[in-house]
Amino acid sequence: MSLAFLFPGQGSQSVGMGADLFERFPKVVSEADELLGYSIRSLCLDNPDGKLGRTEHTQPALYVVSYLHALSLIEDGSRPTLSAGHSVGEFAALASAGSIDFADGLRMVAKRGEIMSKIKSGGMAAVIGLDADAIRETLSAIPSPDIDLANFNSPGQIVVSGPAGKIEEILLPLKDAGAKLVVPLKVSGAFHSRMMEAPALQFKEFLESFSFSSPRIPVYSNVEAQPYADAETIPSLLVRQMHSPVRWSDTIIQMRKSGAEEFLECGPGNVLTKLLRQIP
Repeated sequence: MSLAFLFPGQGSQSVGMGADLFERFPKVVSEADELLGYSIRSLCLDNPDGKLGRTEHTQPALYVVSYLHALSLIEDGSRPTLSAGHSVGEFAALASAGSIDFADGLRMVAKRGEIMSKIKSGGMAAVIGLDADAIRETLSAIPSPDIDLANFNSPGQIVVSGPAGKIEEILLPLKDAGAKLVVPLKVSGAFHSRMMEAPALQFKEFLESFSFSSPRIPVYSNVEAQPYADAETIPSLLVRQMHSPVRWSDTIIQMRKSGAEEFLECGPGNVLTKLLRQIP
Protein backbone atom coordinates (compact mmCIF):
# COMPACT_ATOMS: atom_id res chain seq x y z
CA MET A 1 0.00 0.00 0.00
CA SER A 2 1.48 3.37 -1.07
CA LEU A 3 1.50 6.00 1.66
CA ALA A 4 1.35 9.75 0.98
CA PHE A 5 2.21 12.50 3.45
CA LEU A 6 0.14 15.70 3.27
CA PHE A 7 1.28 18.95 4.90
CA PRO A 8 -1.34 21.61 5.75
CA GLY A 9 -1.19 25.32 5.07
CA GLN A 10 -2.14 28.52 6.81
CA GLY A 11 -5.44 28.26 8.63
CA SER A 12 -4.66 24.90 10.22
CA GLN A 13 -2.71 26.43 13.10
CA SER A 14 -4.11 26.16 16.61
CA VAL A 15 -2.91 26.97 20.10
CA GLY A 16 -1.38 23.84 21.62
CA MET A 17 -0.14 22.36 18.37
CA GLY A 18 3.11 20.43 18.63
CA ALA A 19 2.80 19.87 22.37
CA ASP A 20 3.71 16.19 22.02
CA LEU A 21 6.61 16.89 19.63
CA PHE A 22 8.78 19.60 21.18
CA GLU A 23 10.14 17.39 23.97
CA ARG A 24 10.76 14.54 21.56
CA PHE A 25 13.00 16.55 19.22
CA PRO A 26 14.84 19.06 21.44
CA LYS A 27 17.78 19.56 19.04
CA VAL A 28 15.51 20.54 16.15
CA VAL A 29 13.48 22.83 18.42
CA SER A 30 16.66 24.47 19.74
CA GLU A 31 17.84 25.04 16.16
CA ALA A 32 14.51 26.65 15.29
CA ASP A 33 14.61 28.91 18.35
CA GLU A 34 18.12 30.10 17.55
CA LEU A 35 17.26 30.81 13.93
CA LEU A 36 13.96 32.58 14.64
CA GLY A 37 15.08 34.48 17.73
CA TYR A 38 12.12 33.35 19.82
CA SER A 39 10.73 30.17 21.39
CA ILE A 40 8.71 28.17 18.88
CA ARG A 41 7.34 26.11 21.77
CA SER A 42 6.04 29.21 23.56
CA LEU A 43 4.56 30.58 20.33
CA CYS A 44 2.61 27.39 19.70
CA LEU A 45 1.58 26.58 23.26
CA ASP A 46 1.17 30.01 24.86
CA ASN A 47 0.33 32.20 21.83
CA PRO A 48 1.75 35.40 23.38
CA ASP A 49 -0.14 38.51 22.25
CA GLY A 50 -2.00 36.41 19.68
CA LYS A 51 1.13 36.10 17.55
CA LEU A 52 0.30 32.60 16.32
CA GLY A 53 -2.41 34.12 14.13
CA ARG A 54 -0.06 36.56 12.41
CA THR A 55 1.30 35.43 9.06
CA GLU A 56 4.95 36.15 9.92
CA HIS A 57 4.64 33.79 12.92
CA THR A 58 2.00 31.38 11.61
CA GLN A 59 4.05 30.13 8.68
CA PRO A 60 7.25 29.26 10.61
CA ALA A 61 5.17 27.62 13.35
CA LEU A 62 3.30 25.44 10.85
CA TYR A 63 6.56 24.51 9.12
CA VAL A 64 8.25 23.40 12.35
CA VAL A 65 5.28 21.46 13.74
CA SER A 66 4.52 19.76 10.42
CA TYR A 67 8.16 18.80 9.88
CA LEU A 68 8.41 17.37 13.41
CA HIS A 69 5.18 15.45 12.96
CA ALA A 70 6.48 13.87 9.77
CA LEU A 71 9.78 13.09 11.50
CA SER A 72 7.92 11.36 14.32
CA LEU A 73 5.84 9.29 11.91
CA ILE A 74 8.96 8.19 10.03
CA GLU A 75 10.76 7.31 13.25
CA ASP A 76 7.72 5.25 14.28
CA GLY A 77 7.85 3.25 11.06
CA SER A 78 5.82 5.12 8.44
CA ARG A 79 7.36 5.00 4.97
CA PRO A 80 5.86 7.58 2.62
CA THR A 81 6.34 7.07 -1.10
CA LEU A 82 5.08 10.51 -2.19
CA SER A 83 4.02 13.77 -0.60
CA ALA A 84 2.47 17.20 -1.11
CA GLY A 85 1.93 20.34 0.92
CA HIS A 86 -0.83 22.92 0.69
CA SER A 87 0.66 26.39 0.09
CA VAL A 88 3.27 26.95 2.85
CA GLY A 89 2.96 23.24 3.65
CA GLU A 90 4.93 22.56 0.47
CA PHE A 91 8.11 23.66 2.25
CA ALA A 92 7.68 21.06 4.99
CA ALA A 93 7.02 18.45 2.30
CA LEU A 94 10.27 19.38 0.54
CA ALA A 95 12.26 19.36 3.79
CA SER A 96 10.84 16.01 4.82
CA ALA A 97 11.81 14.61 1.40
CA GLY A 98 15.38 15.91 1.67
CA SER A 99 15.20 18.64 -0.98
CA ILE A 100 16.12 21.30 1.57
CA ASP A 101 17.54 20.92 5.04
CA PHE A 102 15.39 21.87 7.99
CA ALA A 103 17.17 25.14 8.78
CA ASP A 104 17.17 26.41 5.20
CA GLY A 105 13.48 25.58 4.89
CA LEU A 106 12.74 27.52 8.06
CA ARG A 107 14.69 30.52 6.77
CA MET A 108 12.67 30.42 3.56
CA VAL A 109 9.35 30.14 5.34
CA ALA A 110 10.21 32.90 7.82
CA LYS A 111 11.09 35.23 4.95
CA ARG A 112 8.00 34.22 3.00
CA GLY A 113 5.79 34.94 6.01
CA GLU A 114 7.49 38.27 6.59
CA ILE A 115 6.99 39.35 2.98
CA MET A 116 3.38 38.18 2.84
CA SER A 117 2.51 39.83 6.16
CA LYS A 118 3.32 43.27 4.71
CA ILE A 119 0.73 42.95 1.93
CA LYS A 120 -2.39 44.59 3.32
CA SER A 121 -5.83 45.47 1.92
CA GLY A 122 -6.30 42.03 0.38
CA GLY A 123 -8.90 39.42 1.18
CA MET A 124 -9.98 35.87 0.44
CA ALA A 125 -13.25 33.95 0.63
CA ALA A 126 -14.12 30.28 0.45
CA VAL A 127 -16.91 29.48 -1.99
CA ILE A 128 -18.77 26.29 -1.10
CA GLY A 129 -21.02 24.44 -3.51
CA LEU A 130 -20.20 26.28 -6.74
CA ASP A 131 -17.80 24.95 -9.36
CA ALA A 132 -15.01 26.92 -11.01
CA ASP A 133 -16.88 27.65 -14.24
CA ALA A 134 -19.88 29.02 -12.36
CA ILE A 135 -17.63 31.21 -10.22
CA ARG A 136 -15.83 32.58 -13.28
CA GLU A 137 -19.14 33.27 -15.02
CA THR A 138 -20.44 35.13 -11.96
CA LEU A 139 -17.28 37.20 -11.66
CA SER A 140 -17.31 38.11 -15.34
CA ALA A 141 -20.83 39.45 -15.04
CA ILE A 142 -20.08 41.84 -12.15
CA PRO A 143 -17.35 42.60 -13.41
CA SER A 144 -14.56 41.97 -10.90
CA PRO A 145 -11.37 41.83 -12.96
CA ASP A 146 -9.12 41.90 -9.88
CA ILE A 147 -10.48 38.69 -8.35
CA ASP A 148 -8.60 35.44 -8.91
CA LEU A 149 -9.46 31.82 -8.16
CA ALA A 150 -6.75 31.01 -5.64
CA ASN A 151 -7.25 27.58 -4.10
CA PHE A 152 -8.91 24.67 -5.88
CA ASN A 153 -9.35 22.67 -2.68
CA SER A 154 -12.03 20.31 -3.99
CA PRO A 155 -14.65 20.42 -6.76
CA GLY A 156 -17.08 22.02 -4.31
CA GLN A 157 -14.68 24.24 -2.37
CA ILE A 158 -12.80 27.00 -4.19
CA VAL A 159 -11.18 30.05 -2.62
CA VAL A 160 -11.21 33.42 -4.36
CA SER A 161 -8.65 36.14 -3.68
CA GLY A 162 -8.27 39.85 -4.38
CA PRO A 163 -8.67 43.36 -2.93
CA ALA A 164 -10.67 43.28 0.30
CA GLY A 165 -13.30 45.69 -1.03
CA LYS A 166 -13.81 43.57 -4.14
CA ILE A 167 -14.20 40.44 -2.03
CA GLU A 168 -17.01 42.13 -0.11
CA GLU A 169 -18.71 43.06 -3.39
CA ILE A 170 -18.85 39.52 -4.74
CA LEU A 171 -20.21 37.73 -1.66
CA LEU A 172 -23.89 38.27 -2.48
CA PRO A 173 -23.58 37.65 -6.27
CA LEU A 174 -21.88 34.31 -5.58
CA LYS A 175 -24.65 33.32 -3.18
CA ASP A 176 -27.26 34.38 -5.72
CA ALA A 177 -25.46 32.21 -8.31
CA GLY A 178 -26.03 29.14 -6.16
CA ALA A 179 -23.16 28.93 -3.69
CA LYS A 180 -24.20 27.19 -0.48
CA LEU A 181 -21.79 29.34 1.52
CA VAL A 182 -19.36 32.15 0.82
CA VAL A 183 -17.11 32.55 3.84
CA PRO A 184 -14.60 35.43 4.13
CA LEU A 185 -11.28 34.14 5.48
CA LYS A 186 -9.29 35.73 8.29
CA VAL A 187 -6.22 36.68 6.25
CA SER A 188 -4.40 39.97 5.79
CA GLY A 189 -3.55 39.54 2.12
CA ALA A 190 -4.82 38.28 -1.21
CA PHE A 191 -2.65 35.20 -1.24
CA HIS A 192 -2.19 33.19 -4.46
CA SER A 193 -3.46 36.06 -6.57
CA ARG A 194 -1.97 38.66 -8.91
CA MET A 195 -1.58 40.95 -5.87
CA MET A 196 1.30 38.69 -4.78
CA GLU A 197 3.37 39.12 -7.95
CA ALA A 198 5.57 41.91 -6.55
CA PRO A 199 6.16 40.12 -3.22
CA ALA A 200 7.04 36.98 -5.17
CA LEU A 201 9.87 38.87 -6.88
CA GLN A 202 11.30 39.72 -3.43
CA PHE A 203 11.10 36.07 -2.49
CA LYS A 204 12.79 35.07 -5.74
CA GLU A 205 15.82 37.22 -4.87
CA PHE A 206 15.96 35.68 -1.40
CA LEU A 207 15.89 32.11 -2.74
CA GLU A 208 18.87 32.73 -5.02
CA SER A 209 21.29 32.11 -2.13
CA PHE A 210 19.96 28.60 -1.41
CA SER A 211 20.69 25.24 -2.96
CA PHE A 212 18.15 22.50 -3.56
CA SER A 213 18.38 18.73 -4.04
CA SER A 214 16.09 16.35 -5.87
CA PRO A 215 13.57 14.95 -3.39
CA ARG A 216 14.02 11.38 -2.19
CA ILE A 217 10.35 10.74 -2.96
CA PRO A 218 8.06 12.57 -5.41
CA VAL A 219 6.84 15.89 -4.01
CA TYR A 220 3.91 17.43 -5.88
CA SER A 221 4.02 21.09 -6.81
CA ASN A 222 0.97 23.24 -6.07
CA VAL A 223 1.47 25.09 -9.34
CA GLU A 224 1.62 22.10 -11.67
CA ALA A 225 -0.13 19.36 -9.64
CA GLN A 226 2.77 17.14 -10.72
CA PRO A 227 5.97 16.02 -8.97
CA TYR A 228 8.95 18.34 -9.21
CA ALA A 229 10.97 17.22 -12.22
CA ASP A 230 14.34 17.97 -10.63
CA ALA A 231 16.10 20.22 -8.11
CA GLU A 232 16.46 23.07 -10.62
CA THR A 233 12.69 23.52 -10.96
CA ILE A 234 12.02 23.89 -7.24
CA PRO A 235 12.84 27.59 -6.57
CA SER A 236 10.99 28.94 -9.60
CA LEU A 237 7.87 26.95 -8.74
CA LEU A 238 7.99 28.06 -5.11
CA VAL A 239 8.09 31.66 -6.34
CA ARG A 240 5.22 31.12 -8.79
CA GLN A 241 3.24 29.43 -6.03
CA MET A 242 2.89 32.74 -4.19
CA HIS A 243 0.79 34.29 -6.99
CA SER A 244 -0.64 31.15 -8.66
CA PRO A 245 -3.59 28.95 -7.72
CA VAL A 246 -3.08 26.01 -5.39
CA ARG A 247 -4.26 23.08 -7.52
CA TRP A 248 -4.97 20.84 -4.57
CA SER A 249 -7.83 18.82 -6.02
CA ASP A 250 -5.79 17.98 -9.15
CA THR A 251 -2.82 17.11 -6.94
CA ILE A 252 -4.76 14.52 -4.97
CA ILE A 253 -6.21 13.03 -8.15
CA GLN A 254 -2.72 12.70 -9.64
CA MET A 255 -1.33 11.20 -6.43
CA ARG A 256 -4.03 8.56 -6.48
CA LYS A 257 -3.25 7.80 -10.12
CA SER A 258 0.38 7.34 -9.06
CA GLY A 259 -0.64 4.73 -6.53
CA ALA A 260 -1.38 6.61 -3.32
CA GLU A 261 -3.84 4.56 -1.32
CA GLU A 262 -3.33 5.92 2.18
CA PHE A 263 -2.83 9.55 3.23
CA LEU A 264 -1.46 10.88 6.50
CA GLU A 265 -1.76 14.56 7.40
CA CYS A 266 1.49 15.80 8.93
CA GLY A 267 0.70 18.82 11.03
CA PRO A 268 -2.10 20.29 13.13
CA GLY A 269 -5.75 19.67 12.41
CA ASN A 270 -7.45 17.58 9.77
CA VAL A 271 -8.39 20.08 7.05
CA LEU A 272 -6.67 18.13 4.29
CA THR A 273 -8.01 14.82 5.57
CA LYS A 274 -11.55 16.16 5.32
CA LEU A 275 -10.93 17.46 1.80
CA LEU A 276 -9.92 13.95 0.68
CA ARG A 277 -13.53 12.85 1.04
CA GLN A 278 -14.64 15.62 -1.33
CA ILE A 279 -12.19 14.81 -4.12
CA PRO A 280 -13.30 11.96 -6.42
